[in-house]
Amino acid sequence: MFMGTYYNSIDAKNRMIVPSKHRDQLGGKCVITKGLDRCLYIYSLPDWEKQLEKIAVLPESDPKVRGYIRHVCANALECDFDKQGRIVIPAELKEYAGIDKELVTMGAMKKIEVWSKEVWDAPDNDNKMDADEFADTLTQYHF
Repeated sequence: MFMGTYYNSIDAKNRMIVPSKHRDQLGGKCVITKGLDRCLYIYSLPDWEKQLEKIAVLPESDPKVRGYIRHVCANALECDFDKQGRIVIPAELKEYAGIDKELVTMGAMKKIEVWSKEVWDAPDNDNKMDADEFADTLTQYHF
C-alpha cells in the first residue's frame, strides 16, 4: 500500500522524483495517467493490470464508460525510472494537472496521486474534507 505525503518539484525536462519508499514498491516501472480531480495517478504494473481488468467489464455501450476509458487509457504511459529515481511527466498530463513546478505526491492505497501544489493548496479544492465531512461520508458506506 502506498502511504504518506511528500513535497517535491518537477525539473525543466518535466522529470519528477518518485519518493524512494514509493519507488521501491513500484519495482522499477510504473504507469502514469490522468486521475480524477485534476491529479495524476501512478500505478505499479500489476495494479495497472488489475485496474484494466475492472474497466474491461464495464459496458462500452454507455457513453460515460467510453469517456472514462478514453480519459484513463488514452493518456496512460509506461515509465522507467532513471538512475536518480525520476520519471518524465508528459506535457499533456502536466497541463491536465496544472503542474508548473511544485508537486504534492501522496500515497493513496493502491496508487500514488501527484498534484500540483498550487491546485492542492487552493481554497476551493473540494478534495480536502474536514473531520465532520469524513465521518458523514464514511457513515454512508457503513464504515
